[in-house]
Amino acid sequence: MDYVYGPGKNHLFVPGPVNIPEPVLRAMNRNNEDYRSPAIPAMTKNLLEDVKKIFKTSTGTPFLIPTTGTGAWESALTNTLSPGDRTVSFLIGQFSLLWIDQQQRLNFNVDVVESEWGQGANLDILAEKLAADHSHTIKAICIVHNETATGVTNNLATVRKLLDHYRHPALLLVDGVSSICALDFRMDEWGVDVALTGSQKALSLPTGLGIVCASPKALEASKSAKSVRVFFDWNDYLKFYKLGTFWPYTPSIQLLYGLRAALDLIFEEGLGNVIARHTRMGKATRLAVEAWGLKNCTQKEEWYSDTVTAVLVPPYIDSAEIVKRAWKRYNMSLGLGLNKVAGKVFRIGHLGNLNELQLLGCLAGVEMILKDVGYPVKLGSGVAAACAYLQNNIPMIPSRI
Repeated sequence: MDYVYGPGKNHLFVPGPVNIPEPVLRAMNRNNEDYRSPAIPAMTKNLLEDVKKIFKTSTGTPFLIPTTGTGAWESALTNTLSPGDRTVSFLIGQFSLLWIDQQQRLNFNVDVVESEWGQGANLDILAEKLAADHSHTIKAICIVHNETATGVTNNLATVRKLLDHYRHPALLLVDGVSSICALDFRMDEWGVDVALTGSQKALSLPTGLGIVCASPKALEASKSAKSVRVFFDWNDYLKFYKLGTFWPYTPSIQLLYGLRAALDLIFEEGLGNVIARHTRMGKATRLAVEAWGLKNCTQKEEWYSDTVTAVLVPPYIDSAEIVKRAWKRYNMSLGLGLNKVAGKVFRIGHLGNLNELQLLGCLAGVEMILKDVGYPVKLGSGVAAACAYLQNNIPMIPSRI
């Protein structure tokens, strides 16, 4: 795709990386510092405590790793499991597929439960596997909370209920890359053992921080896990936590200041209000899609995502052309369909530091693009549907709690 300069600001509506708010940009606009000075450890200590709040945990131990979500995946796996360990992992889209591929390449025995793309994890099959596993050969359940490729959100509370019902000791490892800080996530209540996210998603930071949180059970498992790890070894972090210096290697100073500013914005709005805002954005987008006469890739309402909507297009339209036209003509970035849904869907990201007017602008742009590629959309239909819903669901003044 050739680069074409477009006037005005790029309209970024992919499901990550997302728009970075001005206070975060300003916070990161600083020189390097000595991370061994008293200032960085002091800030890190406060960050680690505040990061626990977005996972909703009082017992978890967070790690701020200079990496992406892929590195955070590897950290979760290699610190808790040994080669040959059996995992149950759900294949429901491109990102769950990539995590499964990583598990296989790390020499775990991956029991794959596959669903049609657009469906959630098949928890009935999980129940069957747990019921049959009397000798507890399953060491971990690996599940993507929000599958970014298809806009499917899985029910983690049900996964925990199944584990508890069958009194199964398997670890629960959760990819929350496109959910944490945007969707309801309760690490302690749902008994999640390792949760992870990436800085470029709902936190609205640049890419570069993999944020992992481990339960006491996961930390205990790390003591006997035999997977090779060096850069991602939690033990190295824990040693420096005890020393009060926190960093086993050089951190990204600028990203730490950015994280501080991002968390401050979230706490000022109130985490509950942030989640409610994403709920409104997701519903408004789905109403627009319905008004256009198009369908959601996600097949049931119970799986609808409030951070990304994957829109199915008619067979006579290549969804890649929609994304290409958005970029070339309107200086707007939409998400491509990936792998099995390539050419069949385009994705609208509605996560991060985003407000109603930004979303309505995006929906107006999508309508013009649909018209450009020959789809008989009624201009203004989706915008009107979304606007009516948003107008009738105006939030109260955000709580500063």
